[in-house]
Amino acid sequence: MGVFVYLPLVLPLTALPIARLAEQHLHPRRAARLLTTVAVILASCSLVCLGLLVVVGTAQLPGNPLPDGWSDEEVRDAVPHDAFAGKASILALVAVTMACGFTVHRHYLFRARAHRTLAGLPGGGDLAVLPDDVPYAYALPGSPGRVMVSTAMLAALDPAERRALLAHERAHLDGRHHRLLLATRLAGCVNPLLRPLQAALVYSTERWADEEAARVTGDRRLTARAVGKAALISGPGPRAAAVAGFAAAGPVPRRVAALLGPVPPDRGWPPALTPAGAAAFVAAAGTTVSALSALNAAVALFLVLEAATTPL
Repeated sequence: MGVFVYLPLVLPLTALPIARLAEQHLHPRRAARLLTTVAVILASCSLVCLGLLVVVGTAQLPGNPLPDGWSDEEVRDAVPHDAFAGKASILALVAVTMACGFTVHRHYLFRARAHRTLAGLPGGGDLAVLPDDVPYAYALPGSPGRVMVSTAMLAALDPAERRALLAHERAHLDGRHHRLLLATRLAGCVNPLLRPLQAALVYSTERWADEEAARVTGDRRLTARAVGKAALISGPGPRAAAVAGFAAAGPVPRRVAALLGPVPPDRGWPPALTPAGAAAFVAAAGTTVSALSALNAAVALFLVLEAATTPL
């Protein structure tokens, strides 16, 4: 496998420039989808190569459950410094598994608790008004998804601003933003180098919902006022970091400034001769090299193990 098994573990660094520039130069919907795609592919490649190192590391342990031929010298020579990297990868995989399990458990536990709370409230539809003196609003995914808003938040906004708030939260549900956020959060658990993409995605999904609210209301200035006003009065509320919200996520002044400007261009790829275009190219190249490296390492290990376990 050689160096190819290590490349996917560091190639997420190539995605860091686009994490910053995508939110500035791409339509937020395009930016969110691009960041999620890059994060998932790079994390998958990192996980594959970590698994390959675990196979080699496990072969070095006494009494391991693997075939005897897998701990031959030929296998040990297939990975540089396998005595350290192989065994360390076992601990790393355990940590990754625990982090991913905790993230998924926390995500679905919050959803389950919130839906149990809703079961005791009157009324139906996608809007749930909670009697609470703390102003908050957020989108709760599920079947069906619901928009949860406190009475204090509704009382603080005028009717037009309430319409912008509800349009924003419904955009989170319609765009399945919780899936994008969960996928990117899991990618960050697999490889910490991908965590900056998670922060960029949170901002992009908020901007995506802002633009949808502005489209529904037909008034960008009204939506900007609603975002700023909700941010000033918003309290913590019963929310979780995995759930997209109206004014709690993302730098609010930047969101307001973006809404006061023109509609961002909805192009699939930034122009090549721009910083965003160059960053997108670097991220695409890094993702491609990562996928090819993971494939090369997997094939190489398979051939080595096949040779080591084939009787002469």
